[in-house]
Amino acid sequence: MAITPGGSLNSVPASQRQTLSSNYIDFTASGTAGWAQQYLPDLMEKEAEVFGNRTISGFLAQVGAEEAMSSDQVIWSEQGRLHLSYKGTVNTGTGALSITHDIDDVALTTTHGIRRNDIVIVATAEGTIKCLVTDGFVSTADIVTVKPYEVENIDDSSTFSTASAAACTVLVIGSEWAKGVNGQGSAASDEAKAVKPTHTSFTNKPIIMKDYYEISGSDASQIGWVEITGEDGQNGYLWYLKAEGDTRSRFTDYLEMTMMEAVKGVDVANDVVEDLLGSGGATHGTEGLFAAVETRGNITSGITGVNAATDLAEFDAILAEFDNQGAIEENMMFVNRATALAMDDMLASMNSYGAGGTSYGVFNNSEDMALNLGFSGFRRGSYDFYKSDMKYLNDKSTRGGINARNTVSPVRGIFIPAGVSSVYDQALGKNLKRPFLHVRYRASQMEDRKMKTWITGSVGGNVTSDLDAMQVNYLSERCLITQGANNFMMMK
Repeated sequence: MAITPGGSLNSVPASQRQTLSSNYIDFTASGTAGWAQQYLPDLMEKEAEVFGNRTISGFLAQVGAEEAMSSDQVIWSEQGRLHLSYKGTVNTGTGALSITHDIDDVALTTTHGIRRNDIVIVATAEGTIKCLVTDGFVSTADIVTVKPYEVENIDDSSTFSTASAAACTVLVIGSEWAKGVNGQGSAASDEAKAVKPTHTSFTNKPIIMKDYYEISGSDASQIGWVEITGEDGQNGYLWYLKAEGDTRSRFTDYLEMTMMEAVKGVDVANDVVEDLLGSGGATHGTEGLFAAVETRGNITSGITGVNAATDLAEFDAILAEFDNQGAIEENMMFVNRATALAMDDMLASMNSYGAGGTSYGVFNNSEDMALNLGFSGFRRGSYDFYKSDMKYLNDKSTRGGINARNTVSPVRGIFIPAGVSSVYDQALGKNLKRPFLHVRYRASQMEDRKMKTWITGSVGGNVTSDLDAMQVNYLSERCLITQGANNFMMMK
C-alpha cells in the first residue's frame, strides 16, 4: 500500500534575521481582501501544529548523564579483556605456536602473555588439544612451544593430522608446576614476566554550538490575531513568543543531533574548515555516538521483518555477540518504526511479550516509569531489553529523511547498555565509574557552558546597546563520551 504525503506543506523553517510581515497571517491578500475587514471573520484562534510535537524525544536525557569538564579534551582509558586468548598458527610437527593476533583479530604490537608452565587449549578447525607450555619465549617474541598432555607430540593426535601449520586459537586456562620449585618470577630474565592489564586510551573534545533569534522592537510589540503556544509552554498573541520558542527548541535538538551524528575532522592540506574554525590542525569536529559505535562497536543487519522465525534467529545472534563482549544484562533499544514493528511481531510469535519477566532495574524497578517514558520491556536469555521508538529515526525532517534517501545503509536503531562502567580518568589519576553514555560540557566556577542563553539589544527589558531589537543568543560547548563501545550495537 502506497502512502502519498500531503503537498504544499510549510515544513521547512526560514532563515530570517527578524520577523517580517510574511510571518503574520495576511488578511489583505487577494484571496481575503475586502470581506475580512467588513465582517467579523470566524477565525480559529489556535495555531495548528500540523507536524505535532516537533522536538526530538530527549534520547540522551533518557539514557545518559551530564557532567562538567574544564579542559579542551577528555581522555579516558578502557581496560582490555581479563583472560589471555590469542590467534595464530600451530606447527603440528614441532609443537610451536606462532602468536600473531589477540582474540579480537587485532595484530599484536607487544609480546603475548603466554608463559612457561601455562596450561593452554589449542584449537583448530579439526578439534582441540590441551597442552603444557614448555617454552614461553623462544627465539622470537611471538613463538611458544607446547607439549600435549594426552600424546607425546601434537602430530600424534588425530586432531592435527591434516595440516602442518594450521590456524589456531590458544586459551590460557591455568598452570602446573613441579613440587619444591620456584615460581614464575624466578624464570630466566627473558621469561620472567608478570601479566599486566592492558589499557587503550581514547579522547574526545567538546565543540562550540551557537544560534540566535532576533526581532525588532516594533515587531516585538505587535499583537496578532492567532493565539500561539511556545515550545516552553508560554502562550499569547505575540508572535515572537512562538518564534523564539521554536528557535530554542531547534537549538536543543541540534545539541542532541550533533552528539549523535558528529565526526572528528581529519588533517588535510588547505583545509577550509580549519581556516573557518581557526583550529590549526586536525582538531575540529567531535566523535558522536554513531561514529563511535561504527568504529569501536558492533553493527548488525538483522531483524528486518522477513518473518518472525528469521528475526528471532537474528536477535539470538545479537545476544551471542553480547556474550562475546561485556555481557551487560540491561540494554536500551532505540529503533525506527519498521524495526519496532518487526520486533513486535517477533515477540508476539513467542506468545509471551515479557518472557521470563523483566526487572526494569534501570527504571528503579518501576514498570510504570518505563511505560510512561515510552519503553516496553522484555527478556531473552539472561538479558533485559527496554525498547522505544526513536523519533529522530522516523521524522522526515531529521534522520528519517536521510534514511529514506540512503536505503543501502540506513541507521535503523541502536542498542545502548544501561548502567555504568569503570574507566581510568587520566586527568584525575584514578578509576571512576561512569555511565556508558554521557555528555561532558565545559564549566567552571566562573562560566557554565552547558546551555547559555542571554539577551542583547534594547528590547525585552535588558538594555545592552542602542540596537532597537532583541537578540536572544544560545551557546553550548559539549561532547559525548561513548564508553565501552564494544557493548553497543548499531542496526543498519
